[in-house]
Amino acid sequence: LNISAPNILTPNILTSNIPVPGISTPNSPLSGLWRNEQDSLMEISALTDDGGFQGEYLTRVTLAGGCPRVSPLKGAQQQPSEVASPTFAFTVRWDVFSNATTTFAGQCFVEASGREVLSTMWLLREAVGSLEEDWKATRVGRNIFTRKRAPGGKILHSLSSSCEDVASPTP
Repeated sequence: LNISAPNILTPNILTSNIPVPGISTPNSPLSGLWRNEQDSLMEISALTDDGGFQGEYLTRVTLAGGCPRVSPLKGAQQQPSEVASPTFAFTVRWDVFSNATTTFAGQCFVEASGREVLSTMWLLREAVGSLEEDWKATRVGRNIFTRKRAPGGKILHSLSSSCEDVASPTP
């Protein structure tokens, strides 16, 4: 996906008052279910009045090889009424299976085809035992998320694999 080409991305039509056939207009361009190129999923709740949001993240990639579980996320977005393609940031606190935290920063876009895209950069910080190991504790990367059409309500728990039969990873 070449997001730098000016003719590919258009202002976020989800924030306008113009109805677009085939595309619903939630109260936030972020609300809903999203999938990235590594098949990880996140589900974001409606935006609060101050721009905050919460949600859940189900990664398909783990540092320690443990069984991934649904993990909480919290973030904030520019108010959609202020800009056509708002920026946002959120943090995922990986539950149980990892000793890391990841922050994402990005922007909402709608491609000319109508496909909704979240372009993000992330920093993952893994806990290390000493300052001497600090050099290897932070990773940086990029993810592109696309909207998935899904029934309303929280569905990530139903999509996550069962971890009951999998031994917990050793630290």
